[in-house]
Amino acid sequence: MVRRFLPGLIVVLLSGCSSVSYYSQLAGGQWQLLRAREPVAEVIADPSRPQLLRDHLAQSQKARTFASEHLHLPDNQSYRLYADIGRPYVVWNVFATQEFSLAPQTHCFPIAGCVAYRGYYRQGAARGEAALLHQQGLDVSIGGVEAYSTLGWFNDPIMNSMMNWGDERLATLIFHELAHQRFYVKDDTEFNESFANFVEQEGTRQWRATQGLAPLGNSTRQQRDQFTQLILDTRKRLEKLYAQPLSADAMRQAKAAEFEGLRREYRQLRDNQWGGDKRYDAWMNLPLNNARLLPFGLYDQWVPAFAALFRQEGGDWLKFYAAVETMGKLPVAQRKAALRQLEEVDL
Repeated sequence: MVRRFLPGLIVVLLSGCSSVSYYSQLAGGQWQLLRAREPVAEVIADPSRPQLLRDHLAQSQKARTFASEHLHLPDNQSYRLYADIGRPYVVWNVFATQEFSLAPQTHCFPIAGCVAYRGYYRQGAARGEAALLHQQGLDVSIGGVEAYSTLGWFNDPIMNSMMNWGDERLATLIFHELAHQRFYVKDDTEFNESFANFVEQEGTRQWRATQGLAPLGNSTRQQRDQFTQLILDTRKRLEKLYAQPLSADAMRQAKAAEFEGLRREYRQLRDNQWGGDKRYDAWMNLPLNNARLLPFGLYDQWVPAFAALFRQEGGDWLKFYAAVETMGKLPVAQRKAALRQLEEVDL
């Protein structure tokens, strides 16, 4: 399950709270990416470049223009540039938790705020960090990331790591990442990602309408939602388990049983309701631990609330963004209360 993350690269020179070597690799990786950028228009016009790449980039620019002209997202050079970084992922993120906890180890940056992972530009470096954390008895997971946002501090390019996506998926990414540039609240991942996910979903719906395409079917989204709910239900059971006064051995056995139960429920859902669709088999067949569950629930929690707010503002993007910004300035408790109230309106 691929997600986009904010690696906090823009604060490399602003923080002294971590090792010099870690920040050096962040600076080097970001610098490599900046140097690799070239205007998309030049790539499209270059007959020596692969035709498939040129065609894909040409379609992406239609979505990029739509994002600014119709969705009122930032009008800058982000995603009007291309970078071939020579690898399948731009960064690898390392997640870690205690053995009997779902609370992530967080890493804080002055601008991007606190995030639940550390990003590495080399897979080997990510594996090395994961091995060290594992030796400390932590649950660890590594996830490859195909794209990220620098929140407008740099002009983010389309990368070769995104070129295996279809035209529409690339368009949705552009809408999502530009939404992060449009508005971002420090230290509130659920708010930020739910907001960007709503912009992505509504933007895609409007984009398809302008292209004369039929609305997306519900089967794929329904499967994704059901799979996510399986994970969230498992997290709830694990949270209750970890709160019990059990010995380490008993806790370990119960934890293993919960993960085996997750696999069993998944197979039943796949075979009985999805017609044997195996799209999530690869994820489910890898070793399971607390860290692998961390990304779930961050991206969709408040999407219904933002959908209700969009309708409340009459489907006017500028009024919607203004309302989002007002909400984002509230203290955390008031912000969550406002979102819950919007969810109740949406029911």
